Amino acid sequence: TPNRQEKPVTDFDSGTDQILVALKDRVATITLNRPEARNALSPELSGGLKRTIAWAAAETAVGAILLTGAGEAFCSGGDVKAMGKRNDSARETPTAEAQFQELRERHHAIAGALRAMRKPSVAALPGPAAGAGLALALACDLRIAADTAFLTTGYANIGLSGDYGIAWLLTRVIGPGRARQLMLTSERVDAAAALQMGLVNKVVAREALNSAALEMAGDLARGPSVAYAYIKDNLDEALTIDHATAIDREADRLLKSRTTSDHREAVQAFAEKRPPRFSGH
Repeated sequence: TPNRQEKPVTDFDSGTDQILVALKDRVATITLNRPEARNALSPELSGGLKRTIAWAAAETAVGAILLTGAGEAFCSGGDVKAMGKRNDSARETPTAEAQFQELRERHHAIAGALRAMRKPSVAALPGPAAGAGLALALACDLRIAADTAFLTTGYANIGLSGDYGIAWLLTRVIGPGRARQLMLTSERVDAAAALQMGLVNKVVAREALNSAALEMAGDLARGPSVAYAYIKDNLDEALTIDHATAIDREADRLLKSRTTSDHREAVQAFAEKRPPRFSGH
């Protein structure tokens, strides 16, 4: 058990039953809860998810995030039925600029904030992750999928180009060639193929998904949180800076992480041949 001195924190109220939140052993499990709609992103669900991600990023009792979906899907992306109703609506349509600003704010506050979070995050896929749902999974650090899951971009099938930064995320996770293939064809990628191309990090039997995902997130939640934040900084910069700059910045962050009690504890634990007990400081 981590040796952490923190006030007890109860589960967070997302403000909607479309987002369920449970905090246990420093893992914040966030469940997209519209199983009847394959957890499609309604305005209510998106608002709750935005609030929950902001809370998880700031709450010191949260060491890692586990994002999953209720029922047999992770997230089917945008609510296509709602799109049709919106297109058929007789009410006055907001200006293009107003629509852009609303989309921009929402996408930054969800996928952008999820990826920018310095805490480790895991997406657990019980079933389909499509469109924006795939983008949410890609915004997490790690992905674990049930063997029954599949992934697809899906945008081209409904005449759309993509959102939540999915082209950027795909390009960095699986490379530009694969990203173009998946964006242009909208092909379905089953769990085995997703593992082979690096879209997911692990595949397990459907009945084992919850326990395996909690184990993965729990290991991260008990880890050295300061070092994790620096590791994520290094990884985020890896595709945008040259090697010499990377060496300099890694050296700076290494020196900073050396000053943490977590580093001292890890060294002592190594000498004593026992698991380290990280405190997050």
